[in-house]
Amino acid sequence: MSGNTFGTLFAVTNFGESHGPAIGCVIDGCPPGMALAETDIQPDLDRRRPGTSRYVTQRQEADRVEILSGVYEGQTTGTPIALLIRNTDQRSKDYAEIAQTFRPGHADYTYLQKYGVRDPRGGGRASARLTAPMVAAGAVAKKWLAQKYGMVFRGCMQQIGDIAIPFESWEHVGHNPFFAPVADVSQLESYMDSLRKAGDSCGARIRVMASNVPVGLGEPLFDRLDADIAWAMMGINAVKGVEIGAGFASVAQRGTTHGDSPTPRGFQTNNAGGVLGGISTGQDLEVSIAVKPTSSILSPRETINLQGEPTQVVTKGRHDPCVGIRATPIAEAMLALVVIEHALRQRAQNADVVSPVKAIPGSVR
Repeated sequence: MSGNTFGTLFAVTNFGESHGPAIGCVIDGCPPGMALAETDIQPDLDRRRPGTSRYVTQRQEADRVEILSGVYEGQTTGTPIALLIRNTDQRSKDYAEIAQTFRPGHADYTYLQKYGVRDPRGGGRASARLTAPMVAAGAVAKKWLAQKYGMVFRGCMQQIGDIAIPFESWEHVGHNPFFAPVADVSQLESYMDSLRKAGDSCGARIRVMASNVPVGLGEPLFDRLDADIAWAMMGINAVKGVEIGAGFASVAQRGTTHGDSPTPRGFQTNNAGGVLGGISTGQDLEVSIAVKPTSSILSPRETINLQGEPTQVVTKGRHDPCVGIRATPIAEAMLALVVIEHALRQRAQNADVVSPVKAIPGSVR
């Protein structure tokens, strides 16, 4: 195992480097007969791509996706779907000075220790640019899940740096560069401008959810739905924490309030985040992730060179002052990839099961 393939029944093999000629993925296991075109995938890539505002990296990549295989006359064939995204705006010279040093917070040291060689250009294989193919694969998964179950995936920013963002409405998320669920983002704009001028960076908290989730997805013990979600989210670059439902807030809750009581009209609450015993309840899946501050910053930092000698490093180039700004579509995609894996497993194992229990209102079977 080389750690480049996500999933089994809906397997996504990711390839490429930040400054190579192209990046992409191969999806093996997508059900046949689904209409699929580049226009189904491109909108999510456009939400994630760089250069969309002054608050993210100014690397100009169109991230135009090409479907190379697995689709015939506009429909999936059940064979591997190859998706290609060409790199067009590499500036490898920006990394010439850091090839002999280790950047704090980056994978430079661990990659060199593991492989004996590393690609310093934009982080190479460790770059967050490699999340683009996963967003593309997630768009394919989203379409199948929407057609099969009417599922909807959404996400927003809950906090950037030390600024908590209240939730006003989902309608605001697509109208600002922060994916913030608020109408007025002027405070966030000022905060990011000051951060960039200081040559520093910050982290973020992102919320993602899935609605119209079928009851019964997931397995006991080691293939729990919530465990697989947490594993997937931790596979996103810079993610350092994951919460399902109430998450760490459940520490301060009492048992009399934490448990989500079912009623004839539906569950009263959703502290479990839509998962009980590793199996979906039919409620919304609720997930939050913590994204660390961007490691590539202009401020000088202490480090060592390849000879183990102390030195300083300044990371030049075009970098996001907060990588969390573009993390929302990535987290949505990874959630969709987990859900489709479990949906296909459920269909294979339990498609003919008739439950003796009446579904709670709002649940989907």
